[in-house]
Amino acid sequence: MAYKVKGTCVDASFLVLGPYQTNVYVVSDGSATFVVDPASDAKKIAAALGGRKLDAIVLTHRHSDHVAAAAELRSLTGATVIASAIDADMICGDKPVPRDDQKFPACPVDQRVNHGDVVKIGNMPWKVISTPGHTEGSMCLFLDSSLTERLDAKPVLIAGDTLFFGSSGGSMSAMRKSLKRLAVLPDDTVVLPGHGNLTTIGGERRRVFAFYA
Repeated sequence: MAYKVKGTCVDASFLVLGPYQTNVYVVSDGSATFVVDPASDAKKIAAALGGRKLDAIVLTHRHSDHVAAAAELRSLTGATVIASAIDADMICGDKPVPRDDQKFPACPVDQRVNHGDVVKIGNMPWKVISTPGHTEGSMCLFLDSSLTERLDAKPVLIAGDTLFFGSSGGSMSAMRKSLKRLAVLPDDTVVLPGHGNLTTIGGERRRVFAFYA
């Protein structure tokens, strides 16, 4: 079952898949569509596209519960895989994942991005925000509503496992710097976390940011 995200400046929905209940997002502006963190069941994700062409697969970090179905989904759709330059070598299998991490099918990374890059998918200019702490190469992507056709709708942050409803996903020392990068975003920004309930930057300013200040 796909759940609709309401009020955002682009169309977004999500499936909850895999043993760790990962939120797998399908995002579209009508001209292009991408999937975030295909955790498992590539065929179910492909079916959720509803016949739309898949242009890209965005991987917020290298953990298996976010990338395990990426290789199969890329093979099924021909979509471009986008990941941080830091985590990419582990995702594509050029470097081994740490011993304690779960293994996953290696997936080629077609586009490697760094902090401050802008990833253009269709008419959507997503800004890359590097947020190490959960993994060295964890990243978030931010879309400013003023750069879309829906000026009265809310901006969006794809947060991976950096920021959740009421918590964050990493060591305090590393996460403090990463969360400072997110704290400058508008309060009404809708946060799409890797697991659990959706939230907003304003909500987490009270629940999370203050704790790491």
